[in-house]
Amino acid sequence: MTLITETAPAVRQADFAASPLAHPAMLWLISAVVVCGAWEIAGHYPISPAFPPFSDTMTALFAMIVDGTLPRALLITLKPLAIGLIVSIFLGVGLGVLMGLNRFAEWLGSPLFIIAQSAPLAALIPILTFAYGIGLTSKVLTVCIMAMPVIVLNSLTAVRHTPVSLIEMGQSFLGSRWQLILKIILPAASPVIFAGLRLGCAAGFIGVILAELLITPTGIGDIITYNQSIAEYENMYAAIFAIIVFSVVFIMLLERLEAVMFRPEKRATA
Repeated sequence: MTLITETAPAVRQADFAASPLAHPAMLWLISAVVVCGAWEIAGHYPISPAFPPFSDTMTALFAMIVDGTLPRALLITLKPLAIGLIVSIFLGVGLGVLMGLNRFAEWLGSPLFIIAQSAPLAALIPILTFAYGIGLTSKVLTVCIMAMPVIVLNSLTAVRHTPVSLIEMGQSFLGSRWQLILKIILPAASPVIFAGLRLGCAAGFIGVILAELLITPTGIGDIITYNQSIAEYENMYAAIFAIIVFSVVFIMLLERLEAVMFRPEKRATA
């Protein structure tokens, strides 16, 4: 009787895991339906007239896609985002690996990135605007300030926590310093480094929207600011919804790539 009682929860858990409801796509669909349904209800019984129903927002979204407003704005937003993420990825991984391999480099650089990660971005944007103007440079730097510290610190942690047994094994085979780095340390650190890239890209999306809202209203930020000023809240929320969906899809693609590259046990379900 005790055996049956103890194994029953495990059986139920296994049955749920095998059911279609446990599939990640189904869970995403259920979550989307719940959120959109709650949004629609809240829009029809508004706390504020500035919160339109989900159906009105989707109508505005479709209209902006058809007339080309949203695609043009998205392309403008992607320019500083892409440049900032490319710079952050290459510099961030390089600096993080260097600091993970060298104690002096960590002592010199780690506090800077910890401060950059902790400092409120809204306080730094006026400094960037004063120093570099209101053009592309300030927006790219805003993306870098948001994304690079996450990438650097994750890369540092990944390299620093390489299993000592792997390094000792490489040394026992008389591997050189560069061979240990290229064939043991970096492969072992790659999953955590890639996870840092994913988090850094998510932070970069936040940075570029803040830059467009606080520096110069361009791209998606321009749609949000303009429609807020003329009380066209459907268009404003449609632009916000579009950039959220775009960022979620981008991060999901990175997660899929991470699963294929570094998690062999998930390749069948990725």
